[in-house]
Amino acid sequence: MEKRLTKLIFGLLVLAAGLSSCDSSMIIGQSLPSVSTPSTTVSKSSKSGEFATLEESVHQQVNQYRQSRNLPPLKLDARISQQARVHSQAMASGKVPFSHNGFEGRVKAIAKSIPYRKAGENVAYNMGYSNPGEQAVEGWIKSPGHRQNMEGDFDLTGVGITKNAKGEYYFTQIFIKRR
Repeated sequence: MEKRLTKLIFGLLVLAAGLSSCDSSMIIGQSLPSVSTPSTTVSKSSKSGEFATLEESVHQQVNQYRQSRNLPPLKLDARISQQARVHSQAMASGKVPFSHNGFEGRVKAIAKSIPYRKAGENVAYNMGYSNPGEQAVEGWIKSPGHRQNMEGDFDLTGVGITKNAKGEYYFTQIFIKRR
């Protein structure tokens, strides 16, 4: 029997009048110590094949959920996805812990090309599931904080997914509300 694991963490950054805040993180499912080590290798094909399909699937699932709540769809933006992908790769390789470390930097990088009013981020990792993207989205829907980001007043999103040599999938979804 394969070991199954799902971990989720969310954050919401709102910049207004120079103030920023990050909601406390929430972890759903099994709480385990950090499972990534610096020696963990990550697949280099970040936008080909399996990952491109998974990223699009997560985007579609989130939009289906939003539609079920009578909310407008989020437009997938490649610039945001690139930032999300870099963070997922950093977590999968152990360069950063499973966290929102560097979130403000990702948002600042996005702001160079997309003026924004607010930003949010959902992060997850899992392993042992036949459809890891579906598992991540289902977990986000079940979590009040993640669901808040999914239902939030955002208009753009980016999704980045990767997998390390242990078979752990890492997900980052960034939500943006343009000015």
